[in-house]
Amino acid sequence: MKRALTFWCLTALTATIVYGQAQKPADIEQAKMKSYIDRLMAKMTVDEKLGQLNLVTGGEATTGSVVSTNVEAKIKNGQIGGIFSLTTPQKIRKTQEIAVNNSRLHIPLIFGQDVIHGYKTSFPIPLALASSWDMPLIERTARVAAVEASADGINWTFSPMVDIARDPRWGRIAEGSGEDPYLGSEIAKVMVHGYQGDDLKKANTIMACVKHFALYGAGEGGRDYNTTDMSLNRMYNEYLPPYKAALDAGAGSVMASFNDINGTPATANKWLLKDLLRNQWGFKGFVVSDYTGVSEMIDHGLGDLQQVSGLALKAGTDMDMVSEGFLTTLKKSLAQGKVSINDINTSCRLILEAKYKLGLFDDPYKYCSEERAKNEILTPEHLKLAREAATQSFVLLKNLNNTLPLKKAGIIAVVGPLGNTRANMPGTWAVNADLSTPPSLIEGLKAVAGDKATITYSLGSNLLGDATEQKNATMFGREIPRDNRPEQAIIDDAIKSTEKADVIVAALGEASEMSGEASSRTNIEIPAVQQRLLSALLKTGKPVVLVLFTGRPLALKSENDQVPAILNVWFGGSQATLAIADVLFGDVNPSGKLPVTFPQNVGQIPIFYSHKNTGRPLPDGAWFSKFKSNYLDVSNEPLYPFGYGLSYTTFSYSGVKLSGPALKAGGSITASVTVTNTGNVEGKEIVQLYTRDLVGSITRPVKELKGFKKISLKPGESKEVNFTITEKDLKFYNAELKFVAEPGEFKVFIGPNSRDIKESHFTLK
Repeated sequence: MKRALTFWCLTALTATIVYGQAQKPADIEQAKMKSYIDRLMAKMTVDEKLGQLNLVTGGEATTGSVVSTNVEAKIKNGQIGGIFSLTTPQKIRKTQEIAVNNSRLHIPLIFGQDVIHGYKTSFPIPLALASSWDMPLIERTARVAAVEASADGINWTFSPMVDIARDPRWGRIAEGSGEDPYLGSEIAKVMVHGYQGDDLKKANTIMACVKHFALYGAGEGGRDYNTTDMSLNRMYNEYLPPYKAALDAGAGSVMASFNDINGTPATANKWLLKDLLRNQWGFKGFVVSDYTGVSEMIDHGLGDLQQVSGLALKAGTDMDMVSEGFLTTLKKSLAQGKVSINDINTSCRLILEAKYKLGLFDDPYKYCSEERAKNEILTPEHLKLAREAATQSFVLLKNLNNTLPLKKAGIIAVVGPLGNTRANMPGTWAVNADLSTPPSLIEGLKAVAGDKATITYSLGSNLLGDATEQKNATMFGREIPRDNRPEQAIIDDAIKSTEKADVIVAALGEASEMSGEASSRTNIEIPAVQQRLLSALLKTGKPVVLVLFTGRPLALKSENDQVPAILNVWFGGSQATLAIADVLFGDVNPSGKLPVTFPQNVGQIPIFYSHKNTGRPLPDGAWFSKFKSNYLDVSNEPLYPFGYGLSYTTFSYSGVKLSGPALKAGGSITASVTVTNTGNVEGKEIVQLYTRDLVGSITRPVKELKGFKKISLKPGESKEVNFTITEKDLKFYNAELKFVAEPGEFKVFIGPNSRDIKESHFTLK
């Protein structure tokens, strides 16, 4: 330790002397890091440098079919730089000891994990968290995730996933923040800060990895891993902003996406990983491939493992996840002149720098505290936050005649395949959660209602009509037992169970693994067997509340037409069903708003609020007009617009007031609206600001979200909500990809969603 301290002091002194003046702390730290890594790399062989570029799986949990082998021997030989899917301080310490004590240069490993929406304490899936529009709350969930993961030995998370997604057929829409670049950017920033905090060397922080770079959410046909083809205009203005926001917030690493871009897979796309990411954006961290992303380029048609590994390294992919192409082929490519030692050194340095920033060279075992693991995971405070976050994520889609909230009285009949499952409640990508502990919906309702109400349960239907399809949709321990009797017999039992009920809660929708990775769907309706159950429940004449479980927007036109009340609960995490009960019984007033548009049917996809006009737009208020841009069989309107969500109270909006008629360059203008709670209970409202550039050098969207504020109002209370608009808010990338604001006329809209808005206008001088 004395030798290490002496070295750091000398390094700091040298840095000051070299520059001839007192240096800033960040500059001194940078100089110390460079000096340390220079000295280390001077000792490294080519094989050891390539070893740092090799990321393998520990085998506990994987997201692909390939599992790493001979891991211990490779660690001893300096052939592994990092491991993921290995947890607990005991296992990680044991593995780290192999690297530190038994490899030649004693270089510590980095340990990663898919900490997506919480660790052991799982929070709502990311799409649900986005529905809260609550940035401090979302940051708190990421902070808790970092505390728990780091307490269990993890120091690197493959999150946040910031892909813009406008096709609900794509299962991984559940893992992101929806369709909007502004909302997605705001969430990306707070997620990164929640994970990394202000100092990565603190033992309760973890390094973020922004994924999937880039455009992964725009795969053709909504099919996972699929091709993406997009104009630069759309890319820069609509899809890239959340990645840039996350990197500006300081994210330490980036994960390349599976898809190709302009004909080249992202993993080997030099324009993406060097020209854009490093040269234009100035990113200084390292890039890791996705799971077997390097070797998968063989099937893309780019060559054998040696060829694709060389392409990936030269393009700017620094770490190879699981493929081991870097480890096994790059030395040969170096000898053949296909890659350079500078390529290898650059990537090796970036990975060593990440370990330095995490403090692993100071203390390789800083994340191996058994005491922290015992005391900082699944704490009452964390579970309380999980319950709060879930209540804020639910979106009330319909509430005819105040069907909700329910009374804690009488008999409540819960019917449906999602009503008595624990394992599905945490949602997809809850890889670290104990699936046996979250309460089921009937258990959550009973816990909150106590002895004031009687809760009954009946399956009502299978999740899916076909047994094989159901098996595929309930993988990874999310099974829902099937009833193999005839469908009508199961429905008849359910109807009989509701005879004495005062209200029916229909627990329907998707199982958790019906969304997420490799869970694309062409039919995004509630499964037909469940629809038939719902129809039978409605025929009883009793009030029916649809509690909708889903990881994506669903096509719910029939349900919206027929069901009195619909509460979209997504998948809410460890405390999901307690939170559902809180909202159903009115202990919490729902306030969530949709971060993504819900279509009327799958034929409208892609549908999103910030679309551009055509030269033949449908006239306002029209449903169909020949030779205009519309459909013969359905209107252009979504079922539920972006930003939509109801409350148990009602809100009124005044007209929009502007502080002046014009916005001068370098100045600002204030847009104001008064919001009043016109109902009988206290509620939260998410007030949304949109703008429209009426004339541009290129076509511009009909609306763009530019701000939002979440306010709380008591019955009868009014608040003035103010938004400051600056020239920066009006900028976009023009045809030359210059970020500009063009003078001219603008509309400004404020309202409770992207459809129901009040408007005004101003001029940018």
